[in-house]
Parts: sequence; C-alpha cells; structure tokens
Amino acid sequence: MTDFTSEASCFEVEGLSLAYDGKPALRDLTLRIPRQRVTAFIGPSGCGKSTLLRVLNRLHDLNEDVSRQGRVVLAGQDIHAPDVDVAELRRRVGMVFQTPNPFPMSIYDNVAFGVRLQGIKRKRVLDEIVEWSLESAALWDEVKDRLHSSAWTLSGGQQQRLVIARTLAVQPEVLLLDEPASALDPISTLKIEELIRSLKSRLTLVLVTHNMQQAARVSDYTAFLQDGELIEYAATDNLFTNPRLRRTENYITGRMS
Repeated sequence: MTDFTSEASCFEVEGLSLAYDGKPALRDLTLRIPRQRVTAFIGPSGCGKSTLLRVLNRLHDLNEDVSRQGRVVLAGQDIHAPDVDVAELRRRVGMVFQTPNPFPMSIYDNVAFGVRLQGIKRKRVLDEIVEWSLESAALWDEVKDRLHSSAWTLSGGQQQRLVIARTLAVQPEVLLLDEPASALDPISTLKIEELIRSLKSRLTLVLVTHNMQQAARVSDYTAFLQDGELIEYAATDNLFTNPRLRRTENYITGRMS
C-alpha cells in the first residue's frame, strides 16, 4: 500500500465499509487522498468506485438503506460526526456527474446560483464571481457575449464546463468528478482533461473513470478497486507501468473486465 508520506492529506479514509440494504459495496477501505493532486479511481463496473466517490461528500445519506462503518476525515474532522453541517460539507466538496445538469436558466444565473444562496446579492460582486468561475472553467471566451442566453443552448461539452464553473463559484476545496467526459466527444473530452490538469494548482480533484488512458493522462495517483476492495493504490506512472499485483496487471492490460 502506498502511504504518500511526502504529500499533505486532503481525505483520510480509515476502515470504510458500506452496504446497500445489507449488500456490501465497499469493504474495509483505507487510503489517503493527497491535497492539490488528481486521484483517479478505476475498476470494472460495480466495483465501488462511484460509491466511494459519493461517500466523500455524503451523497450516500440520500439512501435510507445504507449502512456504514469506518471513518472519512477531511482536514482533521470526521465528515460523519453529528455536528457536521452536510450542506457546508457539500459546498467544500463539490460534485460533477457523468451527464451535464445545467439548471433551466441563463448561463449567468447558473454560475451565480450557489453564490446567491450564500447571500451574495450585489451585482458587481456577482459579475466578478461569474467571470472568474467561467474563466477558471475555460469557458469565458466562448460565452461572454451571451451570458443571459439559456444554458441549454450550449453544447454538451460546454454544459459540463458550465457545471464545473457553477461548482467552482462557491470556492470548494475538493472537486469530485464522476466520469465527467464519458458522454462527450473527443474534442470536448480533451478540454475537460486540460481543465482537470489546470485546476489541481488550487484544489484537490478525485476522478472516477472507466477510461484508463484518461486516468493515465490526467491523474497523479490511481486507486484500482474490484468487488468493493482496494486492490492497489500508487502513483499513476507506477501503477500503469509497474503494478505490484497480478490482478492489477490483468485489469490494465485487458485480461479481465
């Protein structure tokens, strides 16, 4: 197991197990996710990688049939502690899903939505936040002349970057990405990957992907999961070129699915 002792931690996952209606989805996972790095979760369908991602901002709370053991610590605090404000946790740990989900409103209002919920109303401040967020998501130049057009007029790739801009507007510490480019064309996928690389200078990113080439291109660390277990976790270059375990090698070389 790689301990990444030279890296500052963002998340520390300790003995995490999770089951849906008694059926295990995660089995005794322990890992550290380094701060301001890109960590990728890979593995076959149903291995638990998206479940693990959702645990990091407690989206599993939305399912009443979930049982959980173990701890997930963010900046020294157990995120499941009784005094944790879940809404604030989800501001700090933003989530972007596989399918873009812009709200049925203008581009501007999409980005400003969360900021307004925080009580920020002054137009000048909102204008600055919207511009900064769209620039951070590499979308400003494409939409600056049509900010008040419907977000649904954007292409799929633009919509996904808009959702990222909306998430960045509330200043998260972590960005969770659940296969953010799987529904996009190759050019849009390239833009999302460039964006992921550019964002790690200011926040921590955790990426679930079925595309191992994508994991190799954009991540610093990669965790391979299978049947709810963490099989191998290492620096991405090491995991893909010199895996320690035969199970990992078999997966990344396509000998299993």
